[in-house]
Amino acid sequence: MSVEHYIGRLAPSSTGLLHLGHAATFWTAYQRTLQHKGKLLFRNEDLDPQRSKQQYVDAMIEDLAWLGIEWSPPIITQSQRIPLYREAFVRLLATGHAYACTCSRKDLAQMVTAPHEDTDDEPVYTGRCRPASKATPQTLQPNTNYRFRVPDGQVITFHDHNLGPQSFTAGKDFGDFLIWRKALSPQDPANLPSYQLACVVDDADTSITEVVRGADLLKSTARQILLQRALALPSVSYFHTHLLRDQQGVRLAKRHDALALRTLREQGRTPADVIALFSPSSSR
Repeated sequence: MSVEHYIGRLAPSSTGLLHLGHAATFWTAYQRTLQHKGKLLFRNEDLDPQRSKQQYVDAMIEDLAWLGIEWSPPIITQSQRIPLYREAFVRLLATGHAYACTCSRKDLAQMVTAPHEDTDDEPVYTGRCRPASKATPQTLQPNTNYRFRVPDGQVITFHDHNLGPQSFTAGKDFGDFLIWRKALSPQDPANLPSYQLACVVDDADTSITEVVRGADLLKSTARQILLQRALALPSVSYFHTHLLRDQQGVRLAKRHDALALRTLREQGRTPADVIALFSPSSSR
């Protein structure tokens, strides 16, 4: 990878306070950027209109700056980029890569956020709404959910710069996945892209060269590689970090309020104290 052209990104969602696990991943992203003498972008993933709050945007900016992480302005806000995602979505429809889906709606509440391998990974779709032929392009139907048609049996491989060679089989390890969803309620009027589609479009549009994120998103990387290929977008490199877990072995999440950066700061912890906690063997 050319050090002159390295561009990484921080991509937190503004649905809660950042916790120790987030900090560890973002610190790694920052260190990778420094190592390559590159540029680090900040992307506010606020496509969950029910849970995204400005107070969390302000908090994550303040907390990451306190930790010592620097990024290049301006902040990229996903909710301001809907036309860009819609353009990519329409292209997928026109090429037969996407189709309307009227079933399996239980996972729609989570589809605008990143899935996690050990909690709410999107189940393999049964294919009930899948058209018989990919060759038939579909027209856009308003207020409808859409899935990406994966090439069943195709093995998606990539080399992770931290975890080594990775391999997933479409149709087995994951199925047709959601890329666009209709409004979930009268209080949520917008038709919005999924995490998978928005992430791919943003990474390409901002010329990201390496994605640093948690190992719970390895399977999402395989999905996003398929989207990159379908949209003829450039590929990127990946560095998936090991997940931090609590004393019971549970992956750290936003429910762990005691390990929120804001809470640790209020307890008098210094940035150096927090960075020392990134080691899985550290006492918390």
